[in-house]
Amino acid sequence: MSAVLDPHGHIGDNAHDDHHGAPVGWRRWVFATNHKDIGTLYLLFAFFNLMFGGVLALVIRAELFQPGLQLVNPELFNQLTTMHGLIMVFGAIMPAFVGFANWMIPLQIGAADMAFARLNNFSFWLMIPAAVMLAASFFMPGGAPATGWTLYAPLTLQMGPSMDTSIFALHLLGASSIMGSINIIVTILNMRAPGMTLMKMPMFCWTWLITAYLLIAVMPVLAGAITMTLTDRHFGTSFFNPAGGGDPVMYQHIFWFFGHPEVYIMILPAFGIISQIIPAFSRKRLFGYASMVYATGSIAILSFVVWAHHMFTSGMPVTGQLFFMYSTMLIAVPTGVKIFNWIATMWKGSMTFETPMLFAVGFIFVFTMGGLTGMILSVAPIDIQLHDTYYVVAHFHYVLVAGSLYAMFAGYYYWSPKWTGVMYSETRGKIHFWWSLISFNVTFFPMHFLGLAGMPRRYADYPMQFADFNAIASVGAFFFGFAQLYFFLFVVLPAMQGKGEPAKANPWVDEGGKGAEGLEWEVPSPAPFHTFETPPKLDATATRVIG
Repeated sequence: MSAVLDPHGHIGDNAHDDHHGAPVGWRRWVFATNHKDIGTLYLLFAFFNLMFGGVLALVIRAELFQPGLQLVNPELFNQLTTMHGLIMVFGAIMPAFVGFANWMIPLQIGAADMAFARLNNFSFWLMIPAAVMLAASFFMPGGAPATGWTLYAPLTLQMGPSMDTSIFALHLLGASSIMGSINIIVTILNMRAPGMTLMKMPMFCWTWLITAYLLIAVMPVLAGAITMTLTDRHFGTSFFNPAGGGDPVMYQHIFWFFGHPEVYIMILPAFGIISQIIPAFSRKRLFGYASMVYATGSIAILSFVVWAHHMFTSGMPVTGQLFFMYSTMLIAVPTGVKIFNWIATMWKGSMTFETPMLFAVGFIFVFTMGGLTGMILSVAPIDIQLHDTYYVVAHFHYVLVAGSLYAMFAGYYYWSPKWTGVMYSETRGKIHFWWSLISFNVTFFPMHFLGLAGMPRRYADYPMQFADFNAIASVGAFFFGFAQLYFFLFVVLPAMQGKGEPAKANPWVDEGGKGAEGLEWEVPSPAPFHTFETPPKLDATATRVIG
């Protein structure tokens, strides 16, 4: 170690000894540079947004409980659908996965912290004003944007001032994502413990490395699209304004070139979490590790060549429809590899079904259903019938809610003993799982039938033939929302307060020593404020510390 000045100006090797303890009070959180604290901030921020976006969804479902206008007018209904989508995607799912990355990546690769600690702090705090601007847009003249989360022109050119604040908020969120991604890439590539080659990294680190490259590639595309929208609104350009020779369909191409990789940005870290949990509770190594890595990379590359499958009804030529149809079908191959590898890992394993494993198995079941409906929608003639119906709503909620969100719950139950130092209540965890699984399917499965029957999405009213399935979906939605409130009040809060049995360093190993592997289980529970200040010496598998 090179010599540095200690606090008194003397030369010494241990000048940072004064900073070993965690700071106390509000300064600990406002000026946080420790990856664990920032990970906690991201997760709490994401959960708050999940509940806020969920309340908006419940107002939507309350309106759709029966035909006729009950609670809100159609304009406010469209504002609710728009803000629900934006808050859930940019305020809940993406920040939650960044929180998992901050907490776990340094622990999993044996790094002392993230590469750029102050940049890490800045990338989190940028999200707060962005979230406030999004939420406050309801109170601006004309209300929140009512364009749908995709912000399609020419609707965006007709909105009030809240459109401009939403564009600014998305710029801030995009900048935060790019900075976080750079941090993750540099940390993974440069700060792994000696002996941990890339092909010995945990799958969660692999999926996040690839996700971070995706974010850097596509967030500037979204920034370009919304900046062009801004100049159309205020500076006399006509990128998307037909009156000036612009083309609204061009916006769709630019947006979905961002939007489809974005879908995989929201699911690849979930694949990583599931790839950690399935082997741990099957008491086996992950089947086909290398093929999982290559499948993740393949999904990322293919995600750039499928964007126009969202646009089969926009008048593209048949040749274009065929290309995007076949490329969309092709992306099911690496995704199928992952699902088969998870099932092969479980095959003949000594499985136990603690809450993390329940959520992981639930993820595989429900995500596969979402993938199958995606394959149906990839067929252009079918998609033309189902485009913009509730079938599409059912499809992407099966992928994003039952996909991303279930993986996050699995990850929370799996790693929370390491975070909090106490074991959650297994009974409460299982109540949360079954409550969530049943109410989710009651909510979204009927939407497939509504879509097949022709009910369009983003409509505040509907004819009587859609009434029964809508009523069932609305009841299910309220049960699902209360399940997440139960999760926070009766699982998360007691753990944060330290209530529960003290957790072992590795609570997921059986008597024979089989179970969860990885460096994160080599440190005490709760994980100390500083870990791996000197790089650990690893065994041949790069999953255990020697000595």
